[in-house]
Amino acid sequence: MRQAPPAFSEPVYVTRPLLPPLEEFVEQLQQIWASKWMTNGGGRHAALEQALREHLRVSHLSLFANGTIALMAACQALELTGEVITTPFTFPATPHALSWNRITPVFADIDPDSLTIDPNRIEELIGPRTSAILGVHVYGIPCDVDGIGRLAERHGLRVIYDGAHAFGTEIDGRPVTDFGDATMLSFHATKLFHTAEGGALIVREAETKRRVDLLKNFGIKNETEVMLPGINGKMNELQAALGLINLRYIDAERSKRERMIAVYRERLAGLPGVRCVRMPPGVRDSCQYFVIRIRPENGGRSCAEIYQGLKAFNIHTRRYFYPLCSEYGHYSGLASARPEHLPVAHEIVKEVLSLPLYGELGEEGAHRICDCISYLLYR
Repeated sequence: MRQAPPAFSEPVYVTRPLLPPLEEFVEQLQQIWASKWMTNGGGRHAALEQALREHLRVSHLSLFANGTIALMAACQALELTGEVITTPFTFPATPHALSWNRITPVFADIDPDSLTIDPNRIEELIGPRTSAILGVHVYGIPCDVDGIGRLAERHGLRVIYDGAHAFGTEIDGRPVTDFGDATMLSFHATKLFHTAEGGALIVREAETKRRVDLLKNFGIKNETEVMLPGINGKMNELQAALGLINLRYIDAERSKRERMIAVYRERLAGLPGVRCVRMPPGVRDSCQYFVIRIRPENGGRSCAEIYQGLKAFNIHTRRYFYPLCSEYGHYSGLASARPEHLPVAHEIVKEVLSLPLYGELGEEGAHRICDCISYLLYR
């Protein structure tokens, strides 16, 4: 019988936040304290918006307190109503942003390779109440933006993308945020680039950006004019300061993750029932997640068994996105949520496992995790 590899002495989670040198953040805090300007579009907020526009090569970007509020504001800014077609294979925030706008999500099945919403399943769901398509760049894998774009144009629909995993993703050198009417980015602490909490909305038109900026600040135009019923979705100066510092370290962190990904791909290739989820040709990986699919072959172990087994080694993976959003009680009664309408999503969700991916863990850590997976598969 094979000897079990050693467990990690400390818990290894699916990710850990990139934390810059504390003294750099303290220096920023001292400046904020001196200015006594904590929020409401201060200097760091403006500086981070500009820095991100340059880094991501976009024209119209608005910062938010978090990505969920940004997605909710996108629905308001684009005046979506009725029904919006989306994917069941995503984080809860995606359909919840629709529900909070009193929009009914209509779930379309996913592509078995890209794991993103399948345009071939979208068109059959378009009806008189459909106002938009909400795609998700799952794990940073771009949706079929061309196929979705053609559908939207043919039927006069808006397109929003949930790009929570897609910071820095490119398609043939073009930013993924170039596609659709709006793209939300998340800057939560679990993301490659983060501001502890935070997010952004990138839109195509300057007028939409002006509307978004009003929506996230109570609709206030100036001291005496309130233009529309907005909410408080602003990013504060503390978040923006952290983002400005983290942006300096993002390329180094990405390089470390790329080396870990190379280890995972080399070590896990050929293991029974294991398939590494890959980016399509020409796509720059956001390096947000590294995901494998595990399908028991010849009586082998299932994804759920590997997930549980790794905990004995102090390795805490995540089964993103199990269960499907369409299985939540709030949505399971929808006609589009019935399992027979979503066969691919119901198959995939039983197979996916997100492995730990953060620079501090390094290549050695990736090798040790591969040792544990191999042990569990072969023992």
